[in-house]
Amino acid sequence: MVDDHEPFRRFVSSTISEQTNLKVIGEGQDGLEAVHQAEALRPDLILLDIGLPRLNGIEAARRIGELVPNARIIFLTQESSPDLVREAFSLGAWGYVVKVLAGDELLSAVESVMQGKQFCSNGLDGHRDLNPV
Repeated sequence: MVDDHEPFRRFVSSTISEQTNLKVIGEGQDGLEAVHQAEALRPDLILLDIGLPRLNGIEAARRIGELVPNARIIFLTQESSPDLVREAFSLGAWGYVVKVLAGDELLSAVESVMQGKQFCSNGLDGHRDLNPV
């Protein structure tokens, strides 16, 4: 889980930790930390913000994709521009959740992605390339 806003990171971590089949194994607050932790921990899934200090989430995802190609990334961000959604999926993201919808969509996104299906927040699906991963 990588987000520079600590209260939101706590919310996401506690939501994930309440699920018996999921475990948070690391947290970070910037893009460089995300890359280093991904390489060290080799997680199955990474929840990644886009607007991160030191290295934005898009660039962090590029680097993570090279270092840990089997990790599935869900962008969890306040950004909802069509260009960013398309770029995220073109990088190989499995999911894209807008933060204001996280309370309703986060667990569905995680479940879908872990089952090998892409997930995109309600209202944004038309912004992404619909080609399967």
